[in-house]
Amino acid sequence: MRLSTVILPIHRWVEGQKIWRRAEDLGFHAAYTYDHLSWRTFRDGPWFGAIPTLTSAAAVTQSMRLGTLVTSPNFRHPVTLAKDLISLDDISGGRVTLGIGAGGTGFDATALGQEPWTPRERADRFGEFVPLLDRLLTEDSVSYEGNFYSAHEARNIPGCVQRPRLPFAVAATGPRGLRLAARHGQAWVTTGDPKLYENGTPEQSVDAIRGQVEKLTDACVALGRDVTTLDKILLTGFTPDRGRPLESLDAFVDFAGRHQALGFTEIVIHWPVPESDFAADQKVFERIAMEAPAQLR
Repeated sequence: MRLSTVILPIHRWVEGQKIWRRAEDLGFHAAYTYDHLSWRTFRDGPWFGAIPTLTSAAAVTQSMRLGTLVTSPNFRHPVTLAKDLISLDDISGGRVTLGIGAGGTGFDATALGQEPWTPRERADRFGEFVPLLDRLLTEDSVSYEGNFYSAHEARNIPGCVQRPRLPFAVAATGPRGLRLAARHGQAWVTTGDPKLYENGTPEQSVDAIRGQVEKLTDACVALGRDVTTLDKILLTGFTPDRGRPLESLDAFVDFAGRHQALGFTEIVIHWPVPESDFAADQKVFERIAMEAPAQLR
């Protein structure tokens, strides 16, 4: 079981770089950031771009993996995203994972002046976005005409440091997204069942996530893939447990162990942000980072 963190892009770099360095010192497998233009209750405060933040983080860390949780088509185009990712993968020495999802109806969905896409349109776009991005990151030159995206002799030389390309961690719970994860993903990401967040129980959440894993397994079987070749990542903070797993080392080990039993290979916890949904005791958080992985082997 690997332990990773999400560092929200809310800090001016003079302070932010200290957090990314500390994350590596604590031994986190990876540090991710959210790829949004703004996000929820943080909308009216500082919020920086994901790719520049990760590029800067690559310059102040040595071995920790870096990535997005998650990038979406809401304001990204596969051609320009591919160029940024190849550059970031090179700068980091091949330490980048792309977390990618279909996106939602938040601020990103309308920031460019468009009407919010329906769930079906988001799924349609995602179904075109991921395969095209896969090609752009693995082929020297790509031409493509789709319903939503086009590429004309888009060149991406020399390609990724990681071969054949940097890994995709596909966030999905519906059948179409799970098929994309099974076909194109090196990892699958879930936050649990959002319908249980307000009034569900931890036990109901575990059952719901077990059902998601079973559907992922079915999607892999249909493609002739062994589901154990796909890493499974749980992004915490969105289940009915909320912040309770970070209240103590024992509470976290119990929480992580229940999900490890479902086949999860990586747990992601939010770097504490005071006076927010991600508030937590920094000392407890750091103890979890240093001691929990050994207890979950």
